Amino acid sequence: MISINVTKRLHTADGPMELEFRATVEDGQFVTLFGPSGAGKTTLLRMVAGLTAPDQGTIEVNGQTWFDSNRRINLSPRQRSIGMVFQDYALFPHMSVAQNIGAALPRAKRHSVVRELLEVAGLQELASRKPDQLSGGQRQRVALARALALRPSLLLLDEPLSALDLQMRLKLQEELLSLHRRYQPTTLLVSHDMSEVFRLSSRVFVLERGQVARSGSPAEVFASSGISNKFRFTGEVVHMVPSGVVSIVHILVGSDIVQVVASGQECRELQVGKRVMIASKAFNPLIIPLAE
Repeated sequence: MISINVTKRLHTADGPMELEFRATVEDGQFVTLFGPSGAGKTTLLRMVAGLTAPDQGTIEVNGQTWFDSNRRINLSPRQRSIGMVFQDYALFPHMSVAQNIGAALPRAKRHSVVRELLEVAGLQELASRKPDQLSGGQRQRVALARALALRPSLLLLDEPLSALDLQMRLKLQEELLSLHRRYQPTTLLVSHDMSEVFRLSSRVFVLERGQVARSGSPAEVFASSGISNKFRFTGEVVHMVPSGVVSIVHILVGSDIVQVVASGQECRELQVGKRVMIASKAFNPLIIPLAE
């Protein structure tokens, strides 16, 4: 279990801002910090990682105190059981894929762990390549595998997929979920992509000007209601949940999530990432897949 209770005074482009965050995260949860640029998301992630010190508060992970302002405890990043992945990958350019993944591992475990992660991440054929010989998506998979190599208590992801195109993001989101299910690290993701939050997270905290504005499951936080009975608009399917003979389809329309009940026949033509048109027929919306 992770307990975070921190405050920090920030100086932003819009003036001074007080970042305050208090939460408890269960082991194995996938949690997203969501909000606009400048809301304090990355600063909070850096405080958990030990790269930035809070002004006041505590951070405890699995019974170990990582930070306590009153007791003057502030473990270095090396002393914290973390794996980190950033947008820019931060791979060692002179090392191969296999060497990057095993860089922080003790020699006795290096071969077996690297071999497993190469297989799990689908990187066996790329093991001897250098980072400059890889695509953006391949480099990101290497960064994820390296972050998981030490089996961290906490995986920290700072917008790791934002520089990739839509199809690669969707593919890597599935791979990230697969890795999370296999190794089950507690995960904190920083994102401002609502569809990504919906696909990956079990819980989301919405930060606005350093404060938690809303929290809960993505459906609880983002789903809208009270839709007009006459409308037509397009959106992107971000989540589908079977519910008896129908499914609840979550669709990203602009910056809003809309929940629509879809029949089995409609669902056979739908998948996450599919662009659709939603149109009303009396009070029952129709979901119409759009041509690619």
